[in-house]
Amino acid sequence: MAQKGITWDGYLLRYTAAAVLVFASYNPSYSYFHWFRDMRTGGIDPLVIFTGIILLIGWTIFLRATIRSLGAFGLTLAFAFFGTFIWMLIYWNLVSVDSIKTMVYLIEVVLVGVLGTGISWSHIRRRMTGQVDVDEVEGDV
Repeated sequence: MAQKGITWDGYLLRYTAAAVLVFASYNPSYSYFHWFRDMRTGGIDPLVIFTGIILLIGWTIFLRATIRSLGAFGLTLAFAFFGTFIWMLIYWNLVSVDSIKTMVYLIEVVLVGVLGTGISWSHIRRRMTGQVDVDEVEGDV
């Protein structure tokens, strides 16, 4: 019998997908942003455009699911949770804020946390409370 709801593996898979999406789109080292920027000097490359469309589809899926699942108040709480966690790390001198690169990575980690939580939240809420979202009623009751 298939298990309803989310498992730890499912949760980690969603977080990993959010991390791939965020860090593939932009990171200080090398990302789609840099690849697209470098394309301008060498002409239009269809692979770069195709990859950009795939990333845009991914962002659309993750953002819509996160906004629908968490709502405005939930988004505020999620950003507050992950933001204050980063603040604690900085406050306790576990992370240095002297580097812009470090700060960009920290912001991206917060974004991954919010997107990973948002894409999983309906499943988590259903598991904790037994309440089903209206979007889920069609075939997964």
